[in-house]
Amino acid sequence: MNTDHLVQMANQIGSFFQSFPDAAEARQGIATHLRKFWEPRMRKLILERARQGEASGLDALVLQALLEHQTALQPQA
Repeated sequence: MNTDHLVQMANQIGSFFQSFPDAAEARQGIATHLRKFWEPRMRKLILERARQGEASGLDALVLQALLEHQTALQPQA
């Protein structure tokens, strides 16, 4: 799976939630969307990418959402 494409998709989701006036609500919305609609291996790859920090290519809001909610997003074994 192309991780760069996952970054692009995550950033598109983040663009939608960027308009939310409450940043915490936006981060929660991003995490909820990813948890509900992304399969576990996609979430695993995007979390690995997020751990690279600013070098990940993820927009700041998306990166914050992933790191803040990584426990909930982590695929179950």
